[in-house]
Amino acid sequence: MGALDGKTAIVTGATSGIGAATARLFATEGAQVVLTGRNAEGAKATAAAIRATGGDCRIKLGDVADSAFCDALVAFAAEEFGRVDIVANVAGVITRGDATETTDDEWRLNMAVNVDGAFFLSRAAVRQMRAQGDGGVIVNLASNVGLVGSANLPAYCASKGALVLLTKAMALDHAAEGIRINALCPGAVDTPMLVSKHEKTGRTADDVFAANIAGIPQGRIPSPEEIATSMLFLASDASSHITGVALPIDGGYVAG
Repeated sequence: MGALDGKTAIVTGATSGIGAATARLFATEGAQVVLTGRNAEGAKATAAAIRATGGDCRIKLGDVADSAFCDALVAFAAEEFGRVDIVANVAGVITRGDATETTDDEWRLNMAVNVDGAFFLSRAAVRQMRAQGDGGVIVNLASNVGLVGSANLPAYCASKGALVLLTKAMALDHAAEGIRINALCPGAVDTPMLVSKHEKTGRTADDVFAANIAGIPQGRIPSPEEIATSMLFLASDASSHITGVALPIDGGYVAG
């Protein structure tokens, strides 16, 4: 018996990295999963991996920064599977460089995807969960740099800090309805995002890995699958009395 048997989950950013790992794990644990993102080939690959192990999933591509799409995504999940129990807001973007190097468009993109997208989908999901009348779970993928900040990431840090407080505010609003809302705050993870967008910094992938490992007390960078296990914990009944939490998963980085 899986931890999510009989549940329907929506996973954003399910085309690669942590989102794909989360979708696969949720399906392995018994959930029916709706995959979303903007990369059709990545979505197909995640779906194929789920179906290869007997899981059930659907794909609906789109941009979570579009509120109408988020409303439609929740409606699609409810139509396909009858309900929505879990939302994992994993989709995210990153911009590197200090404030003077960050363009208006880059700033707005970080806010649109990392904050607006999570808000729009969470709002739509809460309406559906409220109508169902038996609660639900939302897990937002924030970041440890939304807790402590980091150099050369002002747009990303600001967006993830906003997501942490959005999580806490919504958790308070909906706790009495049985809707739990938490955030995961990973540090460096071995995903394409970790080594992306370094054109401004001039660092190679090896430089990025070495610098991150040097700053992590445990001295290692986790895989997306390791982060997915914490997503599963917060999405499952194992965390039934946990809401409004921003949980660092960073090998001790923010402890220092």
